[in-house]
Amino acid sequence: MNTAGTIDRPLTHDPKKQAPMKPSITEPTGSATRDFTTTGTTGSRQNRTREMQLIPEALARAHMHDRLHEAQRERRAISLAAARRMQRRAERASLRARRALALAVMQ
Repeated sequence: MNTAGTIDRPLTHDPKKQAPMKPSITEPTGSATRDFTTTGTTGSRQNRTREMQLIPEALARAHMHDRLHEAQRERRAISLAAARRMQRRAERASLRARRALALAVMQ
């Protein structure tokens, strides 16, 4: 049995191999519906399919971009905290040195 495919179950999913859209025989000539050609339709179907296939890749790329920026922010925060700790330690050492010098001068 050699039956043509339907809209729901086409014979092929390749848009280039699908039959072009033709106006209905029962549709009167000069009606409101236009005659479609497959030149633009095939390209848009192909692009839509390609875009649909690339969506997970784009989502993964965006996710990795966000993770990278989050890691950079975390590294900056850690290094800033370490710099503040070292600054406080240096200030305490400076105060100890001043006190020791003051004690040495006074005695």
